[in-house]
Amino acid sequence: MNRDALLERVSAICLALPEATTKMSHGAHAFQVAGKKMFAYFTDEGHHNAPISITVKTSGRDEQAMLLEADPDLYYMPAYIGVSGWIGINLVRDEAPDWDHIEDRVRQSYRRAAPRKLADLA
Repeated sequence: MNRDALLERVSAICLALPEATTKMSHGAHAFQVAGKKMFAYFTDEGHHNAPISITVKTSGRDEQAMLLEADPDLYYMPAYIGVSGWIGINLVRDEAPDWDHIEDRVRQSYRRAAPRKLADLA
């Protein structure tokens, strides 16, 4: 898939969640809930030396370390926000993206950012 097709697919997943919107933030497509907290970023190749990817929140450093160790070709530590528990998911590997897995990671990230009433709907 090319960059535009990947962005379209990521956007469809993110914007299907309750009160999700998108905007540009620090040169990346950012997805936020209820106009407040970010729950995902679509990163273009070269943005802070990252591959074309989606960046999502984890539960914290332990989960982040586990993901990085389990599949270092899929996951990476994103610049700047990685220290806050975010993880990058590479969308341009030899294998096609596992969209079910990506949707699950996006939903988990959304629930971490959303107010309780919205998190319960996702």
